[in-house]
Amino acid sequence: MEVLILLDVKDLNKKEIFEAYIKKEGFLVIEGDEYVYGGSSSTTAMQTQAYILATFKEALDFSEFSSCSMVFLLDETPYPSYLYNKSTKEFEVEK
Repeated sequence: MEVLILLDVKDLNKKEIFEAYIKKEGFLVIEGDEYVYGGSSSTTAMQTQAYILATFKEALDFSEFSSCSMVFLLDETPYPSYLYNKSTKEFEVEK
């Protein structure tokens, strides 16, 4: 399954560390687009979704930023938009 992740990150410090972690976890930086990442997965959609949320949460934990929202597609199927809650340090479905 092909994966495309789009982030809207405000005031991200340590972008190099953030992207190094993302790459280490198997995602590709899409050149020419800021905060767009791709990859492929051989697991179920639910497992892939959980992995994306956990990986990007960890990457953000290494960085300083003011806000972050994320949307991703699994095989061209869009998933809900997520917003990173800095109080709980978790992604939550955006309402």
